[in-house]
Amino acid sequence: MKKRPLIILTGPTAVGKTKASIGLARAVGGEIISADSMQVYREMNIGSAKIRPEEMEGVVHHLIDVLRPDEEFHVVRFQQMAKEAMEKIYANGHIPIVVGGTGFYIQALLYDIDFTEHDSDDSYRSELADFAGKYGARALHERLRAVDPGSAEAIHFHNVKRVIRALEFYHQSGTPISEHNETERRKESPYESFYFVLNDDRARLYERINRRVDQMLAEGLEEEVLALKNKGYTKDMVSMQGLGYKEMLDYLEGGCTLAEAVYRIKRDTRHFAKRQITWFKRERDVIWIDKQACGYDEEQILSTMLTYMEGVICYRDYSEVPNF
Repeated sequence: MKKRPLIILTGPTAVGKTKASIGLARAVGGEIISADSMQVYREMNIGSAKIRPEEMEGVVHHLIDVLRPDEEFHVVRFQQMAKEAMEKIYANGHIPIVVGGTGFYIQALLYDIDFTEHDSDDSYRSELADFAGKYGARALHERLRAVDPGSAEAIHFHNVKRVIRALEFYHQSGTPISEHNETERRKESPYESFYFVLNDDRARLYERINRRVDQMLAEGLEEEVLALKNKGYTKDMVSMQGLGYKEMLDYLEGGCTLAEAVYRIKRDTRHFAKRQITWFKRERDVIWIDKQACGYDEEQILSTMLTYMEGVICYRDYSEVPNF
């Protein structure tokens, strides 16, 4: 049965995905679905490096500015919202292009990973939350490492909710959630997909990250975070744990100096980019697009991607093609 097309354009933070995605969407008649865990939030524009309306060049974007900062956004919600957006895009006779650096989100959508949960155990969940409150997030994270090293490696100890979910899954099923997700990931994708990973020389990428953080500060990152703080958004919210936001909030609450906050944002963003690259290297069926090999020429980058899709991705109406 004919599969419907899906294009993915991902890569480490600050590599230049936004600009490349616009050219790609215009070339193939696509609409963009953001696979970014922060750009989904309204009022969080500078720290998330959110695309501006004038940069969209008329290309329709989905999953940007759709949630309040106090709403939770996680992989299951992304998967649901992205699938809804894809149906609208296919109905328009266009091609969905998933753009962003959150690898787990992309994986969940591409392979239609099943996140069906077992019946919840509120008492165990409360026990874990109490443990974290008494002994700290690191101690809870060590409990996860003891039963599911794979998840412990993938989940930061600050993300207490994800740590609790992983421990709860193991408690309910006796199976590490990392093994469950790996089994799901081996499934064949229901889409005719092209999975592009845009990458650059590491030193050059890190320099871009440092410059981007400086630009965020110049554009008013401190003022943006202060406005969020004044509206009652706090550090225990998922949105405020985003890079740039948690460090700046710590500064505003007197936990560190501005210089220390900026240093941590740059350092942690570089570390994040390194983890992203490691993630994409583990993925299958990816097509690496090296900016350096393309001479940093946007037209060459676009041409390279189009060459891979030649004869497969074309202008046509996909609204009547059923799912695999």
